[in-house]
Amino acid sequence: MKQAREVALDALTACERQGAWSDGYLKKAIGGAKLDGRDAALATRLCFGVLQNRMLLDFYLSKLCATPLHKLEASIRNLLRLGAYQLLYLNRVPDHAAVSEAVSLARKKAKNPRAAGLVNGVLRSLIRQREALEPPADLSTRYSHPQWLVDSFVARLGREEAEALLAADNGEPPTCAQVNTLKISAEELAAMLTAEGVAVEPHPWLPDCLFLNGTGSLEHLEAFQKGYFYIQDAAAHLAVLAAAPQPGWRVLDACAAPGGKSFAAAIAMENRGSVTSCDIHPHKLRLIEAGCQRLGLDIIHANLLDGKERKAELLNSFDLVIADVPCSGLGIIRKKPDIRYKDPKPLENLPRVQAAILDNVADYVRPGGVLLYATCTLLGRENEGVVRAFLDKRIDFTLDGFQVPGPFLDTDTGMLTCWPHRHGTDGFFFARLRRKDDGNL
Repeated sequence: MKQAREVALDALTACERQGAWSDGYLKKAIGGAKLDGRDAALATRLCFGVLQNRMLLDFYLSKLCATPLHKLEASIRNLLRLGAYQLLYLNRVPDHAAVSEAVSLARKKAKNPRAAGLVNGVLRSLIRQREALEPPADLSTRYSHPQWLVDSFVARLGREEAEALLAADNGEPPTCAQVNTLKISAEELAAMLTAEGVAVEPHPWLPDCLFLNGTGSLEHLEAFQKGYFYIQDAAAHLAVLAAAPQPGWRVLDACAAPGGKSFAAAIAMENRGSVTSCDIHPHKLRLIEAGCQRLGLDIIHANLLDGKERKAELLNSFDLVIADVPCSGLGIIRKKPDIRYKDPKPLENLPRVQAAILDNVADYVRPGGVLLYATCTLLGRENEGVVRAFLDKRIDFTLDGFQVPGPFLDTDTGMLTCWPHRHGTDGFFFARLRRKDDGNL
């Protein structure tokens, strides 16, 4: 059976060769290898750690390897990265174990019989020289973010704060559990999870939210099986609190998968009213339905719907429409570290797609109702830019201030950005808009 390091290596190679997403590949590979909780955590840490630091690792390795890295087999290049990551970042992994495992895998994976010797030589050189390594001056290489993204963050935040954001992107995101208050209190859930061996810490500013550590497989926890909580980042939950759905409301979640905002809305509504939870992929609707059943939420109805396609029967029908639109995902780099390496060219069309969805679903809001626009990116052109362009065209909508818990200022503007380095959340943007009572002027 494959062990943790081999699973991590295969995931890294698949990401590089096939454009696979590391989180999705890892989940399947870990299950296929039947790794226990400890080895699954190691495989994930190794894979994500390499992706978070790949440009920096290559910077160091290129000084030690006589063969240019780009000329090596993909598996050997990633083996060197894996070994270097362990030697430089994981204090609990003995040097000899990191090197011997890498050499063993090189013998198994490489086509070139000399590859194992190269891996051994480079990693042993790294051990000898690591105390003298000088980090690169440029932020792009030091934090393994492409230059275009660094430039974007520096332009918006300044160099010092942009560096703090880049460092936060390379951290480990917490497991954030939202309490299903229809079934249990936060205190009762914390006690139950603690009894199951989970380390629990209340969120510092978001009520009914817990940080979890040492969960193992979430699906095996009794508290999860009984629907006492669901996983959702604090920022995404905050967006629903800003929208403030009320019991009895009709709500449309236009781009709902995996369903977290629909769940949050239904719980806030005390399971009274209706939530129409939509996606364009049938298999994602089944995931939403399974979540509803586990959480005991019977007001949510999953529907197949393309947010860009107009449905006459939905016009002026909803008290609240949530449009968490497809985006570049650059606010969740902590959870999907390989996002940073994707080709940025396709991202240029996203504001057009986002605007099309927003323009369409806005007409589903009843006069006097609320429209929530949200993304998990930190690019202004996908956030404030889309909202401002929408308001320039739609005189029947206006920004609507809100109140939320936490260290946030200027929420009376109706727009809010959550930052990983400031707030400890995903990078997330949302805007609350109100449709005028007469639906026009």
